[in-house]
Order: sequence, then structure tokens, then C-alpha cells
Amino acid sequence: MTPLEHLQIAMKDTENYYREREIFQAKFEFGIKPALVVIDMAYGWTDPAYAAGTARQDSALAAIARLLPVARAKKVPIFYTTSPYTEKPVFKSAMDFSPKYRKWDPRACEIDDRVKRMPDEPLIFKDYASAFAGTSFAGKLMEHRIDTLIITGCSTSACVRATATDAKTYHLRPMIVREGVQDRSEIAHEWTLFDIQARFADVVNLEETLRYLQQLAG
Repeated sequence: MTPLEHLQIAMKDTENYYREREIFQAKFEFGIKPALVVIDMAYGWTDPAYAAGTARQDSALAAIARLLPVARAKKVPIFYTTSPYTEKPVFKSAMDFSPKYRKWDPRACEIDDRVKRMPDEPLIFKDYASAFAGTSFAGKLMEHRIDTLIITGCSTSACVRATATDAKTYHLRPMIVREGVQDRSEIAHEWTLFDIQARFADVVNLEETLRYLQQLAG
């Protein structure tokens, strides 16, 4: 039995436990005023030439590329996040000490052209996992009177999860687009989506999200 098959059994057991006790599993549902956030889809995470990059992000990039034109046509606010580049990082990591891979450079923090940012779409520089931590993101969402945050990007088990959890804290409806997020680990990706669906966000599919956006007044 593969690790993923073991995980699927564990998730089913956990789901049954929740249902028997009628806990968790509640839905937020889409609201009426959404924003879209594209988390850390910069080359340092999408290009395998970097130690932290992985081709597993290709599927998420393709899904985000489908969402962007629809969101723009409906005047949905779109936000991007990335890490600020610095010559002397405060926190050392594998990104700084991987001689087999491309050295961390300014390009690593640039948004991948496959989900190119428009000039009027804010780029939020963050030092921590959540898009909210130490940034102006919450204030910008309040300014637009956002009630629904459509979440895409990477990585599922880290920055996506942290952003969704904080979105709930700010009384937003966190909606994670399953096809629009990805992780370096399939196990971490699948477990995180299952676990966060139970308590902190709705995990929705791409087609459902596109239909929701298309029905907005614009």
C-alpha cells in the first residue's frame, strides 16, 4: 500500500469520526464581495532550478491562469504576495545553502509570467507564512469591503493554510481553490486540504469558482 493510500484511509476514518459526533465540516459558502489572492507564485517556488521550486506548481499555475481573466472582467480585486529579496536574509534556510541549485536572487521573488500581475494589482511583500502577518493585506480587504477571499498559490501546507486560517480570524469566508494550490509534497497537500476543510476554510473546485465569478454583476 502506498503512503497516499494509507493517508486516504486515515482521512476516511477521521471524516467518519467527525460525522458521528457532528463536529466540524461546516461550510462558509461564497459571499457577495470576493477578492482573489495569488500566494507566492514567484520563480523561487515555481522554477525547479531553485531549491524551493517544483514543477508540481504547474497545475496550480494553469488553474490560476484560468481564474485571472474572469476575475478581472468582473472587477474582482486581485492581490499577489511574494517574499522581499534581500542580500542578507534574516532567517537562513535551505534556499541560501543549496549549491546544486540556482542561487536565491531577485528573480526568485518575481511573479511567474504564467500568472502575470497587472500594474494596478497590489503586490504584498511578506516575511511570514500568512499574507496577513505584518502586512497591510487586512486593511486593503476592509477598504474594498471584502467578505470572501478566494485563495490560490503555494504552498498548501504552509502559506496557503496560514492565510486561510487568518482569513477566518478576520471574519472572512476563506475559499481555497483545490486545483489552484499545490505543495512540494503530495501527502502534505492532500492532508492539509482535508484538515483545513474541516475547520478553517471551504475547499472548492475550479469550475465551481469560475461559475461563481461569472455570475457576479461586475
